[in-house]
Amino acid sequence: MSFLDCSCISNTQVHSFSIEDHYEDVSQQHLSRDGSTCALSGAADSDDLASLSADASHYQLLSELGWGFNNLSQVCMARHTPSGRLVAVKRTNLDRCTEDELLQLLNEVLLCRLFRHPNLLTSRLVFGFCCQLWVLTPLVSYGSADALLRTYFPDGMSESLIAYLLHGVLKGLEYLHEMGYVHRGVKASHILLSSEGRVYLSGLHSAYSLVRDGRRLQAVYDMPQHSPALLPWLSPELLRQDLHGYGVKSDIYSLGIVACELVSGRVPFQDMHPTLMLLQKLRGTHCCLLDVAPFPLGEMGGLKVSRSGVDSGIGESVATGSLTRAVVPDRPQSPTLKNHSATFHNVVQLCLQQQPERRPSASALSTHTFFRQVRRHTRDSFLSLMYPAIPFCSPPDTPTSHPLFPPCHGLAPRVDSQDGAWDFS
Repeated sequence: MSFLDCSCISNTQVHSFSIEDHYEDVSQQHLSRDGSTCALSGAADSDDLASLSADASHYQLLSELGWGFNNLSQVCMARHTPSGRLVAVKRTNLDRCTEDELLQLLNEVLLCRLFRHPNLLTSRLVFGFCCQLWVLTPLVSYGSADALLRTYFPDGMSESLIAYLLHGVLKGLEYLHEMGYVHRGVKASHILLSSEGRVYLSGLHSAYSLVRDGRRLQAVYDMPQHSPALLPWLSPELLRQDLHGYGVKSDIYSLGIVACELVSGRVPFQDMHPTLMLLQKLRGTHCCLLDVAPFPLGEMGGLKVSRSGVDSGIGESVATGSLTRAVVPDRPQSPTLKNHSATFHNVVQLCLQQQPERRPSASALSTHTFFRQVRRHTRDSFLSLMYPAIPFCSPPDTPTSHPLFPPCHGLAPRVDSQDGAWDFS
């Protein structure tokens, strides 16, 4: 079936299609090995939505969660009325997509349906409705790590929570790399967390295949789409665009940037001009963890000292250090001294090596001493790590009509909000 044989051309209902009829499902070999990584959330297929109906009239749209894909896709919380199950629906207005955007959307949809791993946000239920493409995914109730930083942890997360998040991302990257793909979009806004403790890696629209003509290449040279928004996380070898190219180790560098982002609440290189950022990375300048306060305490006397999210988190619940902090919308630099563990320092140092061959693989890094603490977590201890964050749920006043907006007349214009739950850029 051609991707252009959709309702935006024919104005008829487009039913779900089965990518499994055209691709061999080679992912089951990985599920048996990685299934143990999601002990808090049950079996690997617990989020499979294939049993739900592919009929837009069976879904009640409840609230907007975010936007993505050049603001062409709106993500909403929805309820499957026959079963009462809450899901996330990503609706893309195909009438407004260019040919390149249609091809990029097709690639993302195919990858989301082809991949199967507990730590990748994928979808096996895709259908058309009028001029829109609907992609259904599980509802990830805590939202993205970026939203958690902005709303609940402005001065950074605890090391225990960071280890939990990064370990789930590493398992997803290990699967992607073995399948022959480099992600190229690892950042906090693409790391999602469910209320059951499942860590998801999203952003597959940036993924790129290393396989050409049946052979796996060691390096590729393609520049990601919308790369200006990804610059702080991209590796030096990807930005250099020379004859050496880049490979899967590029994602490991991005993971190191994410670690610095999660522990400080700020993105490294964020305040630099893109040209200066590029020069700094190519010269080998890399960020490091700061174990001292960025400002003298005397100059920050007007702020309330907070211990939330800045302790090492090893052997101490983050809830204990969070009881005295009020949630603030801004991102002030924490005046509290941050004492990071030696193992955390080592993980960041390994990820941010200038030479990609000196960085560990995703599978090797997941066995690092820093991640041993992840095995000790139960559901109760996970919830204590998340304090004071709370998962969002169905709004009390749900709409009585089916769609939020008339589907055949495009999506409603985006309303920028500082409290948006998810970022799909």
